[in-house]
Amino acid sequence: MDPEIHSVSSTESPEFTLLTQSLTQSSLVGLDAEWKPIRTRHHASFPTVSLLQLACQLGPPSRPDSAKSLVFLLDLSAIPLSSVYELLRDVFVSPDVLKLGFRFKQDLIYLSSTFCSQGCDPGFDRVEPFLDITSIYNYLQHKSLGRRIPKVTKSLASICQELLGISLSKELQCSDWSHRPLTEEQKTYAALDAHCLLEIFNIFHFKVVERDSFYSSTEQRFSNVSSGLKEILENPDICHKFLRSKSFDAVDIVRATTSEFPRRKATLEEVVLQSSCRNTIPMDGSLFNIVKKYGEIILLKESDRKPKTSKKKGKKQSSSVCKEMQIEISGDWCGPPPWDSSLQGDGCPKFLCDVMVEGLAKHLRCVGIDAAIPHSKKPESRELIDQALKENRVLLTRDSKLLRHEYLIKNQIYRVKSLLKNEQLLEVIKTFELDICEDQLMSRCTKCNGSFIQKPLTAKEASKAAEGFQVIPNCLFDSNLEFWQCMDCSQVYWEGTQYHNAVQKFIDICKLNE
Repeated sequence: MDPEIHSVSSTESPEFTLLTQSLTQSSLVGLDAEWKPIRTRHHASFPTVSLLQLACQLGPPSRPDSAKSLVFLLDLSAIPLSSVYELLRDVFVSPDVLKLGFRFKQDLIYLSSTFCSQGCDPGFDRVEPFLDITSIYNYLQHKSLGRRIPKVTKSLASICQELLGISLSKELQCSDWSHRPLTEEQKTYAALDAHCLLEIFNIFHFKVVERDSFYSSTEQRFSNVSSGLKEILENPDICHKFLRSKSFDAVDIVRATTSEFPRRKATLEEVVLQSSCRNTIPMDGSLFNIVKKYGEIILLKESDRKPKTSKKKGKKQSSSVCKEMQIEISGDWCGPPPWDSSLQGDGCPKFLCDVMVEGLAKHLRCVGIDAAIPHSKKPESRELIDQALKENRVLLTRDSKLLRHEYLIKNQIYRVKSLLKNEQLLEVIKTFELDICEDQLMSRCTKCNGSFIQKPLTAKEASKAAEGFQVIPNCLFDSNLEFWQCMDCSQVYWEGTQYHNAVQKFIDICKLNE
């Protein structure tokens, strides 16, 4: 899952040339966009899109192993939008390119608004053919269970975890995408968000071809070149593909000259230019059948182009109440924590990380700090508070709404301000004045937060302990390694290369050598 990433910040760059070439050679493109989040609840305009990701798969979906994937990060804050407007518009409506996205309509609205603000009217009003990853997921769920199930709304990270077996971190989603230069972490995050769409589609494509027997090549369909008009019209598949090869050239002319498409009239030269510059490769047979059966269209209405503002009028609050609320949700730590000796605590720091900072929980465990996560996947605020009170933990969160319950959990809730896990770890260490030493590193189970059995296991004991639920490579038994087992979940660990790399990583993060 390591795509080839190209940052495009100029139309004169080799990367831009590669982008234009790739778009003509790809029948499958994953789309995603990033923008700086707007923090205010009511805003008169849409966010400005700073980055557009285009993941191009060069090669047929029927052979994903041999296909090459390139992800282009189009820097819309650096490139004149007018110079890429025609290119993107053509890709969005090209019949030879299936576009993939995850709830991309919102992205398209913001993208269209961004281009319109720079004089590229009328922006973008449609994407076709299109396939949403949510629709793909629901199809795969329905087929795997063999019965109709209600459609569910899952995050892209959850779908990737379930279908691809990879963890897609979303901690950078709300970072400032307008700030330049972008960090390497931001670039990787943005690229993976688009690339995973191709990976998920390839699974879907394989299932569809396998189940519906869609293997039928274009060469076989058109092997008889002398087919008469009657034969073409009697065969629906041949007729559809034959007519399709010319119909989309006509669509450009119709759009430019009829009132049903509310756009300015294009000159004949412009129509001819648009038709000639889109020299794309037609879809193969299996992909064309998928588009015909499952393809969708994103079509923006006029109402979509206007920011929605809430008409609900809330009750006015007195200035004293407002000030009190600001103090309440500030998130600054006041202390002391529940493990403090002044509160008859045992002196051992204990934290509860909610779902927004679960990655921080693993980092804390890696430096030897007791860090639990919620018992349920989608806990209510009261469940988190009850768990923190019952286990004498400080609740760590990035959800400002939770701070409104601070009166129920005094001195046991803290809002983490940093976005990245490493910075979050340092923030918690500094805020709570935690003592971290090298001997503590990797002393807790990163999987469940449990403690290790005091006595190390032999290779034979480790093999027996892991039997049935964990595979230990045979090559490890020939080396003089120490094995350790978690007392809670029975996970077996050993001091191999990964262990030493992790130790060194946290030595560097916490600056323990200084």
